[in-house]
Amino acid sequence: MKITRPAGTGRAAHPLRLAGLLAISIGLAHTSLSAQDQETVEWVTLGGDHAHTRYTPATQINADNFTQLETAWIWDGASFDASSGRSTPSYVDGKLFTVAGERRHVIAIDPESGETIWSYREPHTFRHEYSMRKDYGKGVAYGEVDGRGVIYIISPAFFLTALDAETGAPLEGFGGPVGIEGFPETGVVDMQRIIAEYMGYDFDPYYGIPLEEGYITASSPPIVVNNTVVVGNSAEQGYNQTRIENIPGDILAFDTETGEFKWKFNVIPEAGEFGIETWEGIPNPRELTGEVSPWAPLSADVEAGIVYAVTNPPTIDYYGGHAPGDNLFGTSIIAMDAETGERIWHFQFVHHDVWNYDTPTAPVLLDVEIDGRTVPAIAQATKQAFVYAFNRLTGEPLWPIEERPVPQSRIPGEQLSPTQPFPTKPAPFDMQGLTHEDLIDFTPELRQQAIDSLAQYEIGPLFNPPLHRDNDLGKMAALWCP
Repeated sequence: MKITRPAGTGRAAHPLRLAGLLAISIGLAHTSLSAQDQETVEWVTLGGDHAHTRYTPATQINADNFTQLETAWIWDGASFDASSGRSTPSYVDGKLFTVAGERRHVIAIDPESGETIWSYREPHTFRHEYSMRKDYGKGVAYGEVDGRGVIYIISPAFFLTALDAETGAPLEGFGGPVGIEGFPETGVVDMQRIIAEYMGYDFDPYYGIPLEEGYITASSPPIVVNNTVVVGNSAEQGYNQTRIENIPGDILAFDTETGEFKWKFNVIPEAGEFGIETWEGIPNPRELTGEVSPWAPLSADVEAGIVYAVTNPPTIDYYGGHAPGDNLFGTSIIAMDAETGERIWHFQFVHHDVWNYDTPTAPVLLDVEIDGRTVPAIAQATKQAFVYAFNRLTGEPLWPIEERPVPQSRIPGEQLSPTQPFPTKPAPFDMQGLTHEDLIDFTPELRQQAIDSLAQYEIGPLFNPPLHRDNDLGKMAALWCP
């Protein structure tokens, strides 16, 4: 992490000047007040604010003085085994908060000096060792309990920990003992234990849920919405999986003060729940397969009390013959009441996803003027190079979304959806599908070489389906773009 400041100005003492210095390395949050109306401009969540706008009104650094910036200090995370630098620090109440290294140490840093104020490391467990997301920590969540700042973190071993933002001490009265030597008596909730209890799995605190049942961890921080901390999760990368069984990636929520388990949202429905009809002929798909993980960061409309999660498809990527139907809530956006977990609305971006088109980033909340009226909107960029836009309170599309026919699978036993949803606005932001016309044509010879190189692959439009070995086309595989 590197902090920069305008040359010749010395250490920043005024809060607004400090905010400007931080903007280079971490950005600062958009708030409802202008920078001039505040003592400081903060960056509270991974995306800056709960709307995930990644925007700041801070204006001290601009095009005129950008070239005059110089290094103020460098924070070295080597002692925490930090290597990837994936985390976006939060700037709240005059401190920087971040995570570092495979142990996902939580660090508080003095933004004026770069000195470490405090750090917290979760004790060792075997379930941490086998986590495939150890170095994927993207940041922390921030909330307040009785006027006191609290940092919330999800670890690779899938513990939810609450820390006093001032001291780094585990939050008194939150959670409780987890039954593992070295863990604090308070401040921690064992979320694997909760899942094991409602799914009926065997469980050992040190080893976690047996790997025979599946695998669950987290790569993004939780989000705090009023008095609720909402937790997503992630699993093994779908293209590495070799079995269809897995743990459902249910969305979990806890009380910010006590850690009490408030609700869960079943991302794979149970019998009798909304969406079960999209798992055709499968009485309980939660016993068949898993995942549908909301691994991307979460967003929220705090005033409306709504939290938004986006998901990936069920286990496994590239084949879904074992799970016929559209498979809700795979590759979807889900709007939930943050207090109760009730579904308010949803939209599925890909029916029966076999393309690894999992939704990769948090939805962005914004207000849009359409035909002279202001609409509370939410926009979601997808791997398909589409941006889907909705009224964030009702789920009504801002512009028509059309179900259009798409190619069908040649794989025995696979049954794809006959249509997929295409937004009519805005236009795609990247190429979709692949034809010979997309290949290089610097010279006729190079064009022919490119065509020859693709001859062993099946190419086609967006949603070109995967192929299996020894297919009737005689092709090695299918290619699709994006």
